[in-house]
This record gives sequence, C-alpha cells and structure tokens, in this order.
Amino acid sequence: MLAFTALLGGLVFGLGLLLSGMANPAKVLAFLDLAGPWDPSLALVMVGAIAVGLLAFALARGRQVSLLGVSMRLPSAGQIDRRLVVGSTLFGVGWGLAGFCPGPALVALGMGNGKALVFTLAMLAGMGLFEVLEKRRASRSADTGAQP
Repeated sequence: MLAFTALLGGLVFGLGLLLSGMANPAKVLAFLDLAGPWDPSLALVMVGAIAVGLLAFALARGRQVSLLGVSMRLPSAGQIDRRLVVGSTLFGVGWGLAGFCPGPALVALGMGNGKALVFTLAMLAGMGLFEVLEKRRASRSADTGAQP
C-alpha cells in the first residue's frame, strides 16, 4: 500500500508540474526574467503549493504516525546558517541558468528532454561531490573532537 501511495503521489506531482508548466524551462526562465517579458503565472503555482503544504504540515504537526501508519519525522531545524544560505544560493543560480529544479527536471527527463538529462547528470554529480565533502568534513571533525 505504501508503494502504491508513493506512486500515486508521484503521478499527481508530475501531472501538476506538467499542467502548470514547471517542467518547461522556457516558462520557468520567463518567470525568473524580471527585466524582460515577465511571466507571473508560476507565482500562482508556488502560492498554491505553499498553501497545500502549510495545511498538510499543520495537520501533521499533531500526529505521531501518518495516515498509512508510518512514523512521522518532521523537520526540526529552524536556524539560518551559512550552509543554508550557500546551498540556497547555488540552487537559485542553477535554477536561473537551467530553468530546472530537481522535480521538474525528472519529469522533463521522462519526456525525453535532452537538456533535462544534462541537468540531472550535473545534479547527481553535485550530490556526489556533497557526499564526498561531507564525509571529509565529518572525518576532520572526528579527528579534532569538534562537532560537525
């Protein structure tokens, strides 16, 4: 049942990305181009997604298990630190250059978009680099006795 629910959720998410135009990098770049022919339609998509997310998190906050009986682990970090700012900046630059973020890139990849393939490979390389750097950082912290 859990796998079916995940599949159904992924299908709804992917369909929403397609219908809203989020899987089309030209539409995304038109939204990000404030100096050119700006397309504000994706702001409405974001507002809708935020509203649904706020409602879902409000309902989930008081629960210990999901509706499917899986243990709930909500994010607890609430601080803005250097890692968050640098990561957010890199994400924004990548989004602005490519017109893709991870979810829409995978949808576009499934549609055979060659640019999405390049983006996805670069994204995976970045994730791999992060893992290597995190292991190195954790190893140094363990050697010096400092907290990561």
